[in-house]
Amino acid sequence: MSTAPDKLEKLLGALALVLLGFIAAAVLRGMGDWGLVPAVVWLHLSTVVVALVLTPVLLWRRRGTRGHRQLGYVWAGAMLITAVDSLFVRLQNHGQLSPIHALSAMTIVLVPVLVIAARRHDVYRHRRTVRGLIIGALLIAGFFTFPFHRLLGRWLFG
Repeated sequence: MSTAPDKLEKLLGALALVLLGFIAAAVLRGMGDWGLVPAVVWLHLSTVVVALVLTPVLLWRRRGTRGHRQLGYVWAGAMLITAVDSLFVRLQNHGQLSPIHALSAMTIVLVPVLVIAARRHDVYRHRRTVRGLIIGALLIAGFFTFPFHRLLGRWLFG
């Protein structure tokens, strides 16, 4: 199996950058409310930004190198911290977990699968797991942070 980025991976990297741009615009527009945002949300945003910045780097550059492995561990760590932290972000749904938290559970399970597959040089499983995490845990979850009643949506569109 080739490790060169295919069309899907090029698209996923580009979509990660688009989402990063929307988050940056929302955060800058919400500057006046920064002091009201709980630390748990800032941690969540910070780790998401790390993952989004690294996504195209990891997808588009040469794989199997020492640098890819090192950045991959940082990406995996950011994804895991994001998922665990999200369990404590309960600004919606009267403080209860919401259906979007299912993606957090999925991420907590799949990040170790991703790392184990990489360490075993199981390129097929590693690649499939990366794609699933990017699509589900980054892009779909990221999309759902922008409805008008949620923080980033209010900042961006409000």
